[in-house]
Amino acid sequence: MWDIQKKGFKGFLAIEKSLSDNSIEAYLRDIEKLTQYLELENKTHLTPIQVTLEDLQHFLSTLFELGLSARSQARIISGIKAFYNYLIIENLSTVNPAELLESPKLGRKLPDTLSIEEIQTLIDTIDLSSMNGERNKAILETLYGCGLRVSELVNLKISNIYFDEEFIKVVGKGDKERLVPISGSALKQIGIYLNQVRNHVKIATGFEDFVFLNRSGKSLTRVMIFTIIKQLTEKAGIKKTISPHTFRHSFATHLVNAGADLRAVQDMLGHVSITTTEIYMHLDRSYLHEEIRKFHPRN
Repeated sequence: MWDIQKKGFKGFLAIEKSLSDNSIEAYLRDIEKLTQYLELENKTHLTPIQVTLEDLQHFLSTLFELGLSARSQARIISGIKAFYNYLIIENLSTVNPAELLESPKLGRKLPDTLSIEEIQTLIDTIDLSSMNGERNKAILETLYGCGLRVSELVNLKISNIYFDEEFIKVVGKGDKERLVPISGSALKQIGIYLNQVRNHVKIATGFEDFVFLNRSGKSLTRVMIFTIIKQLTEKAGIKKTISPHTFRHSFATHLVNAGADLRAVQDMLGHVSITTTEIYMHLDRSYLHEEIRKFHPRN
């Protein structure tokens, strides 16, 4: 049913609304995100006219949890409303569940999301000739390339980086473990830091397996990561309130806006726990790699 309605909606946008191909594809991606959400919630049996306002509100909450900016959420809501307006106009439905769907409140505003160009500007701002230059570049590449929380970054272990498989094992909230595909640029930069910088650091006892170290050979603190990013932001002249979590929001926003599957993004953000042995046996997780390759800007 969804495919039939989407096909009709596409024709409506082209003929009745005279929209460009790019605009039409944007609207269709919005509807695709809704159907992906229904899959996540095991509600694929619902037809477009069976979807309720409550379903749409929960869908919006999922977008928020994924880290999409208020602007991105509002755009998707606009696409959903246009779809249901089409169903009403064409007498395919007598009820419009999107009619009372509200755009994100200012109180729910997420931290600023960085554009792809701003991410590159921040990375280019790093002085690679300085003592911590290569390390700081690896930090930014990893935050953005994997969508990590700051606590996950500072606790990242060398033994949890699978270079050949291009995955890292992350210990998230509630000590839940997950595997996240790591972008090629992040993996390359971690290798440079480990082999050219970190191996010259006198490592404190108990910190041998931590990836990112300070001058004393101990793991970095959350505050230090905030400080590094704040200094780079000021140096780059970016007038936004940026924190380590901004990179996580940017990671999710850029992937979803480019068309990545919601299930894959949820998985990478840590909404699904996995066991430590899955890297050797969970072959169907290759779709995560494919989503990163197709949709992450640094690939």
